[in-house]
Amino acid sequence: MNKTIVLQDLGTKDFKATWDYQEELFKGILDTKIKNRREAAGLETNNYFLFVEHPHVYTLGKSGDMSNLLLDEKQLTEKGATFYKINRGGDITYHGPGQIVGYPILDLDNFFTDIHKYLRFLEEMIILTLEEYGLKAERSPGETGVWLDVGTPFARKICAMGVRASRWVTMHGFALNVNANLGYFDNIIPCGIRGKAVTSLNVELGKKTIDEAEVKSKLLRHFTTLFEAEFVE
Repeated sequence: MNKTIVLQDLGTKDFKATWDYQEELFKGILDTKIKNRREAAGLETNNYFLFVEHPHVYTLGKSGDMSNLLLDEKQLTEKGATFYKINRGGDITYHGPGQIVGYPILDLDNFFTDIHKYLRFLEEMIILTLEEYGLKAERSPGETGVWLDVGTPFARKICAMGVRASRWVTMHGFALNVNANLGYFDNIIPCGIRGKAVTSLNVELGKKTIDEAEVKSKLLRHFTTLFEAEFVE
């Protein structure tokens, strides 16, 4: 089993271009698995972890409801945002500047073949990272992602998640609000959940900006521990 993960920080990159790149890496892993099964080739499958920041964009998962986007095409243009229907789970979400987006593209045969465990580990990575900033983050029963003040009228989401998996190969991932412009969430019903707020790390800590490189470093450290993995660049 190959537990080495190629780490790539793509900087700021268009959502569609990044999605296409994910698909390319995803297909490469699947092709290797198919060749191994058909020819007993014994080839090692690769793993990748992409960090990226997207320009303003709204994405709707395959089980999502279009009515959760509260803007028409003209209004999207006015706000400098784009919109895509995509092939991950979950409903609608927003990506934009000040948000750390992570796309693990893993062959779970190299780690464990349990998609629920995979999602819980991603959530745990976020929870442990936020704990280092003095925040008690939690899971919310029946809802993916990471939340604050679960079970109270002040519950708010700080990290959204949505993944796709085929033959135990994953793509898409998580979006952690670090220095995000929360006004863009007013244009959707986030994740299709009414009456729940969204927050960002800088807001919770009462700071203008948080060092995103530092947050990424903490995320990777916890990911490495949880998945017993090693990153290479």
